[in-house]
Amino acid sequence: MIRKFGLVSAIALATALGSCAMMPGFGGDASGSDMPPLPASATATIDYARDTHSFARPEIAHVRHVALDLTADFQAQTLTGTAALDIQGVPGATEVVLDVKNLDIRGVSDATGAPLQYETGSLDAIKGQPLTVRFRALTAGETRRIVVAYATRPDAAALQWLTPGQTAGGEQPYLFSQGQAILTRTWVPTQDSPGIRQTYDARIVVPAALRVVMSAQQLTPEGEAAGPGMKAWRFRMTNPVPPYLIAIGVGDLAFAAIDERTGVFTEPSRLAAARAELMPTADMVDAAERLYGPYRWGRYDLLVLPPSFPFGGMENPRLTFATPTIIAGDQSLVSLVAHELAHSWSGNLVTNATWDDMWLNEGFTVYFENRIMEALYGQDRALMLRALGWGDLQSAMAGLSPADTMLKLDLTGRDPDDGLTDVAYEKGAAFLFTMERLVGRERFDAWLKGYFERNAFRPMTTELFLEDIRTHLVTTRALEDRLMMDAWIYQPGMPSNWQPPVSTAFVPVDAAARAFFADHGPASAIPWAGWSTQERQRFLAWRPEGGREGADWLSPAQLANLESTLKLRDEGNAEVLFSWLQIAVQHRYQPAVPTLEHFLTTMGRRKFVLPLFTSLWAEGDWGRPIATRLYARARPGYHPVTTGSVDAVVGRP
Repeated sequence: MIRKFGLVSAIALATALGSCAMMPGFGGDASGSDMPPLPASATATIDYARDTHSFARPEIAHVRHVALDLTADFQAQTLTGTAALDIQGVPGATEVVLDVKNLDIRGVSDATGAPLQYETGSLDAIKGQPLTVRFRALTAGETRRIVVAYATRPDAAALQWLTPGQTAGGEQPYLFSQGQAILTRTWVPTQDSPGIRQTYDARIVVPAALRVVMSAQQLTPEGEAAGPGMKAWRFRMTNPVPPYLIAIGVGDLAFAAIDERTGVFTEPSRLAAARAELMPTADMVDAAERLYGPYRWGRYDLLVLPPSFPFGGMENPRLTFATPTIIAGDQSLVSLVAHELAHSWSGNLVTNATWDDMWLNEGFTVYFENRIMEALYGQDRALMLRALGWGDLQSAMAGLSPADTMLKLDLTGRDPDDGLTDVAYEKGAAFLFTMERLVGRERFDAWLKGYFERNAFRPMTTELFLEDIRTHLVTTRALEDRLMMDAWIYQPGMPSNWQPPVSTAFVPVDAAARAFFADHGPASAIPWAGWSTQERQRFLAWRPEGGREGADWLSPAQLANLESTLKLRDEGNAEVLFSWLQIAVQHRYQPAVPTLEHFLTTMGRRKFVLPLFTSLWAEGDWGRPIATRLYARARPGYHPVTTGSVDAVVGRP
C-alpha cells in the first residue's frame, strides 16, 4: 500500500535527493569519486510505502545522509562514537523518528553541539525502539544536522566479533556486520527501512594492525594515524542506498586485484586461493553490463569472510561479502558471485520499498544471475542451476503455509527474515522466466533494461512494478491474460502457465540415482568422477516418489558403500557435503556423525546449519542429543543471524 503525501513533501523529497550529488564532497568530478553522477531518476518524486518494520515517519522527516565517526574496542566488543544525520522534511516538522535496537544512546545534539531533546519508546521484540529527536521547525528545503552519540552493545545482532582463534591467521581479531533485513539499527541509529535511501560517509578507528573495509569508496587506502597504536580509515558512498547495505569489515586483510575494477580482500593466508577461485568475477561484470546496462557503483570487489558469516553472500555495494564455502578449488560455486553482482541492479539500484516485496530484490536477482551464468558458461549449466532451484522451491513450498507461497507477502508482526525463503528467490525468478518465454527474450530484455534505468536509486513496490510493466511491456489484454501476473503475485503455489525447467544433462544423473537408490546397484557404477558439482547435487537430492518412506529406502550397507566409494568423508565442496549429510542424518547413519560434527563446528552459513539441525531434531531420540551437544559447542562461533534461527529449533544452550 502506498501513502500519498501531497505536493509539498514530494518537492522536499525531490530536493533532498537531488541536492546530494551537488553538495561539496558528494558525487561528481569535484569529489574525486569513481562513481558516476546520480541519474535523473534519483531526483524524481518518491512516495514512501508504509513499512511495518520501521518506526520512521519519512513523510514528515527523513534521513538523507549518515556520517559515522566510530572507534572499535575489540576487548569490550563495542563501537563507540557518533552518527551525524542530515534530516529533511516538510516545512514545520519538529521531530524525526529513528530506529534503534540495543544501542546505548549517550546524547543528541545539533550541528553546533547544543543538546536536543530526545526520547526512546517502548521496546518491540522485532523492531527495537523508536528514537524520537525534537528540534526547531524545519523550513522549506532546509537540511538539518543532528548528532547522536552512542555505543553498540556486545550482543548487537548485526555485528560479529571474532577472537584471533576464530580467524585463519590466528593472531588478530575480526569484526564484520550483516545488516539485512532490519539489523543495521543495532549498530547505526537511523531510519532502518529499505525505502529510505541514504548516502553515507564514515571514519572508523581501529588498532593499527587491522584494516577496515566498507561498502563505500575508500578514501584512505593505507589508513591514517589516529593516536598511539591506532589508525583511522575514511569512506564515502555518494549513491543513496537502503540502510541495510551500510556494511563494515575489520581484520588482518590483504587485497589482490583481478582486473582494473575488481578484486578480492581476505586474510593473507587465504588470498591466493580466493583470487584464483574468483577470477571469473571480471568477466561477470562485463557480461552483466552487456545484458542490462552500466554498472553504477565504481568498483566491484569481494570480501571473503571467516567461516562464521551466516549467508552465502551479501550484496553490499562495491564490496560483496562472501562465505569461504564458495572456495571449492574448481570455480564450481561462482554462481553465488553472479547472484551478488546481479544485486547491483536488482536490489541495490532498484530496491524493494518494504520487506513484504522482497521478491522484487531476490526473484529478479536469481533470474539475472542465471542469465550471467548462461552468457559465460552456456545454456546447459544455466539449465542445471534452474532445475536445482526448482527442486529447492518444491521442497520449500511443501513446508510453508499457502500465504507464504505468494510473492506478495504480509509480514506484519513477523521477523522479515521469515520471508527469505525460496519463494522470493525461485518463484520470483520462475515468474520472470515465464514472462521471458511468453513475450520473447528480446522484448523482455529491453523492458528489464529499461526498468533498471527508469527506477534507478528508487524504492519499488509490487504495485509500482505492475504499473511499469503494464506501461512498457504488457499493453494488451490478451498478453495480460497469458501472463497471469496477478495469479503469480497474489495467489499461492505455482500458476498453471508455469513450465518447470528441464535439463537434459540431468537425464543420466537421474538414471544413475534410480539405479543406486531404488534398484540397489553398487556405488562403483556411479560415474561420480566425471560429474560437475551440480550433477553431484542432483544425484544426492534423489528421494523416493511421494517423499521419504522412513529410513529404510537406503540400508546401512548402501550408505557405507556410498560414503566410502565417493569418498564423502573427505569431500571439500560444501554444497555436496551438505547434501550427503542430509541423507546421513535422515537415516541415522552413525558413522557420518564425526563428519557432521566437523562441518557444523567449522562454519556458520545458515543455509547449511539450520536444515541440518532441523533434520537432527526431527530424528527424536537419536538426533536430538546429537543436536543439543553439537549446538552447545558450535553456537559461540555462529553469527546472531544463524543462532536466532537455530535457537528456535534446538533451544538456546
